[in-house]
Amino acid sequence: MPSAFAIAAHPDDIEFFMSGTLIHLRNAGWEVHYMNIANGCCGSVEHDRETTARVRREEAMRAAARLGAIFHESLTADLEIFYDKPTLAKVASVIREVAPRIILTHAPSDYMEDHMNACRLAVTAAFCRGMPNFPVDPPRPAIEGVVTLYHAQPYGNYDPLGALVRPHYFVDTTNIVEEKVAALAEHVSQKHWLDVSQGHDSYLQTLRDLDREVGQMSGRFQYAEGWRRHRHLGFCGPNDNPLIDALGDQAIIAP
Repeated sequence: MPSAFAIAAHPDDIEFFMSGTLIHLRNAGWEVHYMNIANGCCGSVEHDRETTARVRREEAMRAAARLGAIFHESLTADLEIFYDKPTLAKVASVIREVAPRIILTHAPSDYMEDHMNACRLAVTAAFCRGMPNFPVDPPRPAIEGVVTLYHAQPYGNYDPLGALVRPHYFVDTTNIVEEKVAALAEHVSQKHWLDVSQGHDSYLQTLRDLDREVGQMSGRFQYAEGWRRHRHLGFCGPNDNPLIDALGDQAIIAP
C-alpha cells in the first residue's frame, strides 16, 4: 500500500490546507500519515504552555482519527521550529519510518516562519532519506525509493510580500469540504485563540472560504485545495506526478 505523509507546522494546519487531499488519498486506498512538527503550546491566551500542548495534542489525535490518518507525535514547541541539525535529524527519522511516496507540506514562502521552516525541514529530510551517512534521531536505516513533494497554498493564497500564489494542481474538495470542517472542529481550543489573535470570526467558515477561493482559481471546482510540485531532482522522476495519477477526476492540472 503506498503512503502519503502530511507534515505541517501546528495542530490545525493540516486540516486547513491538506486534509481534503489526504481524504481523497485515503479513499483511493493509500495509507495516510499526519504530523505537526510543533505542539501548539503557544495557541492560547487562557492556559499555560503545558496545558495548551496537552489539549492540542488530544485535539490533533481526534482530528487525525477522523481523517483515518496515522498520528505522529510533535517534535518541538511553537516558534521553535528551526532549520537546524537536531530537528532535521528527528524529521528525517520519521520520514524513514513512514517511507512515503507522497509528502504534503507547507508553501516555501508563507506568512510565518514556522510554516516555512517546517517546509524546509520536510524537503531536506526527504532528500536525505537514502543517505546512510546522515544520522537520524532516533536511528533508522536509510531507505530506497522515490518520493514526490507537494507544497500547499500559503495562508490566504498570498506570499508574505503580497504576491498572489497560483497552484499548479487543484484537488476537488467540493463533496468533502464538510468532512474537512468536521476534522478542524476537533480543534475546539482554537476558535477563541484565532478570534483573539487573528480576527477570525469563525475558523470553520474560514476553511470554507479558503477552499472556495482556490476553487474559483481552478475554474472548475466549487471548493478545492491547491498544490505545487517540488522539483524532482533528488526525489523522483522528472515526470512523476503520483497525486494526479492517484486521484483521477478529483484532481486537475492548472489551466
